[in-house]
Amino acid sequence: MKKKNKYIVLLFIAIISLLTVVLVQINMDTKSKETEKVENTADKEKEQGGKEETDINVITGTDKKIDRLLENMTLEEKIGQLMMVGFKGTEKSSEITELIEQKHIGGVIYFDRNMKSPKQVAKLSNSLQQSADRSKNSLPLMVAVDQEGGDIIRMRERVSPIPSQQELGENASVEDMYKVAKLNGTELNSMGININFAPVLDLSKTDNRSLGKDPKKVYQYGTKAIQGLNDASVTGALKHFPGNGRSEIDPHVETSSVEANQLDLENSDIYPFKKIISEMDNQKFFVMVTHIKYPAYDKEKPASLSKVIIEDLLRGKLGFEGLVVTDDLEMGAVNKYFSYKDMGKEAILAGADLLLVCHEYSHELEVYNGLLEAVKAGEVPMERINESTKRVLTYKLYNMKQTKVDPGQAEKVVKSPESLEYIQSLNLGK
Repeated sequence: MKKKNKYIVLLFIAIISLLTVVLVQINMDTKSKETEKVENTADKEKEQGGKEETDINVITGTDKKIDRLLENMTLEEKIGQLMMVGFKGTEKSSEITELIEQKHIGGVIYFDRNMKSPKQVAKLSNSLQQSADRSKNSLPLMVAVDQEGGDIIRMRERVSPIPSQQELGENASVEDMYKVAKLNGTELNSMGININFAPVLDLSKTDNRSLGKDPKKVYQYGTKAIQGLNDASVTGALKHFPGNGRSEIDPHVETSSVEANQLDLENSDIYPFKKIISEMDNQKFFVMVTHIKYPAYDKEKPASLSKVIIEDLLRGKLGFEGLVVTDDLEMGAVNKYFSYKDMGKEAILAGADLLLVCHEYSHELEVYNGLLEAVKAGEVPMERINESTKRVLTYKLYNMKQTKVDPGQAEKVVKSPESLEYIQSLNLGK
């Protein structure tokens, strides 16, 4: 009997041991499957997004991804990403193809010369993005336009008649400002345009590009403009820092100086910029810097080439962390006094991130090669190039998830009956 009981006890122990092993194995298999599921999901999301939709998740290491990208980029690729250029024609030319695929240009800007219909613009945007996708890092292309409204409208006859900022500032509510900006952004986005160089924050009673003279009102309407564009997946740009309103000379033609002290400027012209920068996500808008001089800050250089204004004032005092873009470097206010070879170097040393060259291919090459040579000669520190390149990469990875658009849909979205009806309902100026 005792012997039989002994066998029963041993059998019981063996069964318990076997069950324990089985349960442990099941638990390990479950965890393994859960891990595999997470990994497969991540891989699937990455495959679905492809090169057009970057997986952006700070928790899983976006910052590390940006650092890896930066580390693997050549100097030439970095310089290219710091440039935004214009080109001629309604189709992808050999010149712009070279600039994108060989010089790794970070962005382009459209003018009327590039735009004849919503469908054509959408096809052009897709074609340019395909060229950008062929580069080693497949970074999406920034596609910009000046679509302020009023007198500043590209492809005027084929888009909705966006009111001028003056009309909106004088006669529309802040909510209408938001709706108009979103409508504008929706049309641009349908054509593959992801950046609109607007709103204008310059203070003026007479300029139809201005929202008005009241700094607080300009700040409020400017905020709504950025929000409206953002909600249409378009990035706006506050311009023209630190404010063109007091200037009586067009910087397209010649330079000028704003004779006001720092306190006066910061309580008026700079106020809208300061408020928006402090209250909104700085990754959701650019700041465009003017070519006008402000002797209260820098007696020698225009704002676009002034380290005092960009680094000390805009970044330091105002705390701006986003992308700083120059106004067009082909404007008379700068090209009469600085060579294209030196302009890029001067702007980057001042703290700008994007060099805007809107028209001539030869000038674009001069700016590109001039900055490249300056870095190789030690005139521009590599750290400075890396700083701006990292800002560009950060912006692109956080904001540019989808670049391909449907040309047929663009024809339906742009200047739709609903858009025209809404704009007419505003009764601006009546």
